[in-house]
Amino acid sequence: MRLSHGSRAVDAVFDESNLVSCAGLVPVMRLAERVDLAGVVARRVRPDLSTGANPGGKAAAIVAGMAAGADSIDDLDLLRHGGMGRLFTGVYAPSTLGSFLRFFTWGHSLQLEAAARDLLTALAAATPLLPGAGQVTYVDVDSLLRRVYGHAKQGAAFGHAKVGGYSVRLRGLSPLVATLATPQAAPVIAATRLRGGNAASGRAAASLVRQAIGCARAAGARGTILVRGDSAFGNGPVVSACRQAAARFSFTLQSNPKLAAAIAAIDEQSWTPVRYPGAVFDDDTGAWISDAEVAETTYTAFETTRHKVTARLIVRRVREKNPAPAGQEELFPIWRYHAFLTDNDEPVVDADLTHRGHAIVEQVFADLIDGPLAHLPSGRFAANAAWLTLAAMTHNLTRAAGVLAGAVFAKARAATLRRKLITIPARLAHRARRLVLHLPAHWPWQDDWQHLFTAAHAPPPTRP
Repeated sequence: MRLSHGSRAVDAVFDESNLVSCAGLVPVMRLAERVDLAGVVARRVRPDLSTGANPGGKAAAIVAGMAAGADSIDDLDLLRHGGMGRLFTGVYAPSTLGSFLRFFTWGHSLQLEAAARDLLTALAAATPLLPGAGQVTYVDVDSLLRRVYGHAKQGAAFGHAKVGGYSVRLRGLSPLVATLATPQAAPVIAATRLRGGNAASGRAAASLVRQAIGCARAAGARGTILVRGDSAFGNGPVVSACRQAAARFSFTLQSNPKLAAAIAAIDEQSWTPVRYPGAVFDDDTGAWISDAEVAETTYTAFETTRHKVTARLIVRRVREKNPAPAGQEELFPIWRYHAFLTDNDEPVVDADLTHRGHAIVEQVFADLIDGPLAHLPSGRFAANAAWLTLAAMTHNLTRAAGVLAGAVFAKARAATLRRKLITIPARLAHRARRLVLHLPAHWPWQDDWQHLFTAAHAPPPTRP
């Protein structure tokens, strides 16, 4: 691509007061108004300082900034340009929003978490956010370490993380996140909790799982709820939390001598090849030729505690691929074992595939890190906890907007939704006492944007 004017001079002047750079915020925030985002926060968060006044309006402003790409408090200033003041009211300065976040205590951050769950429930009622939730809903719980720099961050401590496949220790804060998904829907965030950087991965997981299951039911999960997690969450309190909430569980177990003995006792004829990277389907036998196999047995876990449970132990074994030196090739197959405990009643092969689907939570982490969670911007721990919760609210609101835009965007990355639906420039004009957005001609995603705009501005459905 080359400049059409060749070598002619170009001038640039920032003087157009009728332009906006993120016209997609109009339908997105109209959707937020339909589900009463500001009212949900105002009813839950009870301010006790002047800087905490109007928590609903300020939370909505932060969510709008995050939806448009802000990943720090200063970035929220992108809401104040061109004609934004004519499109929206309640646009606050970043300094005001920063003071609002710093007003938060730990109790206020828990109130905001409750508001986030209420918002997800409202979005699920107003949009087809979780299709298939009447049959099965997956609750995935996982944690990550967000690196921070300097010693001024409250709660920052050295924790374990993986970088390039290597385990390292980094200073940071550790968000704990639970997501909801169905076989037909992309995951949304049901619950969040910020912890110190040195917190164990499973810390506070049992209470978070209970909240996520309750949120799932409030959002329309009338069928089976299956809670999935890796070995950090395969412990007695988390499993008991699932059982007490009448939800099923599927958790990887940490290796120990008892578990190794149970795996070794599985009969060799019980192993079934499964579809795995590199697998080939044999039409003659109707089976997979694969370097991965699964089998199951019955296993009693946590038997010395009050969380004792007997359930299915499903084991996947994968052939070791490390090349052997010449002349030292293996005399017999060497396997790596991955075992998980579950009360899922699917056939063993299907249960293994369902458990591996837990990896979808990593996509949510990637969206958060590529967006508002690129930074934890405040020195105060409770302010960062509120920022994490607002990032989750933004994720869910953006996901609902993508669903309304059409099937192409129902499972799109958050960055894709921002680039194609939200950060679209427009020129404001008045016509017949109406405000008109003049959007770029030949915008490739014009039809999808129009679907979102029409759906967000439709009258609310009548209640029976």
